Amino acid sequence: MSQESALALKRRARKINRELAELYPYAHAELDFRNPFELLVATVLSAQTTDIRVNAVTPGLFARFPTPLAMAQASSVELEDIIRPTGFFRAKASNLLALATRLVDEYDGVIPASLADLVTLPGVGRKTANVVLGNAFGVPGITVDTHFMRLAKRFGWTESTDPVRIESDVAALFEPKDWTMLSHRVVFHGRRICHARKPACGACPIAHLCPAYGDGEVDPVKAAKLLKYELAPGQEELLARMQADVANAAQYRQESQLAARTGQASDPVGGHS
Repeated sequence: MSQESALALKRRARKINRELAELYPYAHAELDFRNPFELLVATVLSAQTTDIRVNAVTPGLFARFPTPLAMAQASSVELEDIIRPTGFFRAKASNLLALATRLVDEYDGVIPASLADLVTLPGVGRKTANVVLGNAFGVPGITVDTHFMRLAKRFGWTESTDPVRIESDVAALFEPKDWTMLSHRVVFHGRRICHARKPACGACPIAHLCPAYGDGEVDPVKAAKLLKYELAPGQEELLARMQADVANAAQYRQESQLAARTGQASDPVGGHS
């Protein structure tokens, strides 16, 4: 097979983005938040765990500590107890206390809206900073999490395993205005179809554009059983609601997750991150 030219790669990458936009018109940040502080804290908590687990913890956390000042004054024991389900709770509590203190002491309790400032905060790297910038401040950014890294490599957008290099390689393929939503769509696809261990290749609508087609299950029937969340078998009603009312899709997802946690339904999200 001849090597893909830079122009052909860019065209294919942009076609993937367009088709992902059609597949996930409701793509959004899957961490629940109401303001930049909540998104910053939730993203710090999301390390090494699922967004679903973080979303189960943050309502109680923010009811108790709604502002940087309140969190800076928290006791480490109480904070650890609240965030324990997210894992690595001692390290995360230490970062949150230090982060909140820095926000109060150096930024008057206001979340800075620049990458340079955000990455100096305890527990905040480029990934977290780009999540906050793109979703709380409307500043374009590419969020290179484990899902994005995996799919960028499978799509042939990068050959690197370094997050900073991946961010640079992918940024060169797209207009800045597309970076934030591209990140959401790629992560959505990674969680729902293009899984780490066994991607559902036979049920993937963009398989015709993917150089890694065949790495996973290619049988359509078997592949369909691997789909997760609102694409999973049995979730047709939730998917239809999210597609029909994109503006409220996040709310429908939250309601579905809440129902699952309270035992009102059986696994309406179809799996884990």
